[in-house]
Amino acid sequence: MSVDWFIPIGLKQSRDTLQGMRMFLFSHFFGPFLGNTVTLSMLYLGAKADLSWWILFFAVSGFWIYPILLRLTGRYLPLALLSIEELLFCIFWGSYQYGGISSPIMPWLVTVPLLAFFYLPERSTRIIVAVQIVANLLLFYGIYAVLGFREAVSSDGLVVLGLISTLCASVYVSMMALYFASIVYSQGELEQEIRQHKATEQQLLDATDQAQRALLAKSVFLAKMSHELKNPLNAIIGYSELLIEEADAADAQKRKDLTSIEGAGHRLLGLIDNLLELSKLEAGRVEVNARDIDFAAWFEELAARSGPSITANRNEWIVQAPGAGRMVCDVQILQRVVEGLLSNAAKHTKNGRVTFSACAHADGWILTIKDTGAGIPKARMASLFETFGSSEDETSSRYGDEAGLGLPLAYRYCQLMGGTLSVYSEVGVGTRVTVTLPAQARAASKSLAAPAAPLIPTPMLTP
Repeated sequence: MSVDWFIPIGLKQSRDTLQGMRMFLFSHFFGPFLGNTVTLSMLYLGAKADLSWWILFFAVSGFWIYPILLRLTGRYLPLALLSIEELLFCIFWGSYQYGGISSPIMPWLVTVPLLAFFYLPERSTRIIVAVQIVANLLLFYGIYAVLGFREAVSSDGLVVLGLISTLCASVYVSMMALYFASIVYSQGELEQEIRQHKATEQQLLDATDQAQRALLAKSVFLAKMSHELKNPLNAIIGYSELLIEEADAADAQKRKDLTSIEGAGHRLLGLIDNLLELSKLEAGRVEVNARDIDFAAWFEELAARSGPSITANRNEWIVQAPGAGRMVCDVQILQRVVEGLLSNAAKHTKNGRVTFSACAHADGWILTIKDTGAGIPKARMASLFETFGSSEDETSSRYGDEAGLGLPLAYRYCQLMGGTLSVYSEVGVGTRVTVTLPAQARAASKSLAAPAAPLIPTPMLTP
């Protein structure tokens, strides 16, 4: 609504007050046109443009100032009462000057209680308006009793003026009633829409709650099934290792087949371990047992242990050790994250270079693993940390691991420790993975609930 521009923002909070202010503004925009129709008709019917006429004309025109005053001051109730008092003045002044008790302007008195109903929602303010009406009537009668009335318009002129005044008052009341009805109808539609939105919101909340319960049930099921699968799988791996030891050295094909079975078993076991960890993360069952470690010594030990797997593919292995420093973290989780990232670099880089570095940063540490491998296509970067995606190559080998769980798990572990993991990669150039961790990586030894639903982060792509 255009009238809302004149309503200060602070006054738009109450729906009842807002409705009254809209009626107030609407009446003050269009009411003076009808009121001045009556004053100008007086001149046409023979009244003189003397001081009394100019007072009435300017009093009627003064209603146009109220919307601006409301915008500037925000004092709605005082302005509404002042406006009603000004209307009473116009009615009684015009009646006294043009016709007395039988003045054609007197019908406008009917509009005053209607305006009180439209403007003022509270009972106390309506009582004030009733007192205003009675006080002005008594004053009007007192002046009449002492001074009598002027004869400013002829009797015939009063008849015509009465028709014009009554018509204008009827139009004014009808216009206000129609506008009031339109506001009420609009508010009814708005309330209905709000109810629909609330119903939709409740449905979404219910659906979200059901989805979270289903996700939790799925996580619990995966955790149980993973344990059930690991037992027979360990037996398969164990028997394959025994058969390899007992196999005839001359039967190379048999040893190769058994070695393949063992390797496949280990890969499947790793995948089940990842599924188990993922389900524990989503179910909020991962414990962070933080302890103080010598970060530099831990880094050097891990670099020495990971070197052979890197150089096995004829890669250059570059280690940039950090300076002395300590860190409070869950060393098993941290080691799992970094070993997984180094394993990715070793797997996808051949005849290239892998750089493993760490440095202190602010109140934490930054570990960087950079390789010159195949790189990751940009189309896959946005979903790099998602689990169980729907990409076409989901079952094929990709950066991370065959099922695409290594990086999502590493990302969630970093979050669990209060850190971040970001990836920058270019196809044919290589990949850089950066892990940032605070020096106090969740130091309390307690269970930390991971998010119930899997996170879908956006990788950092800045070089």
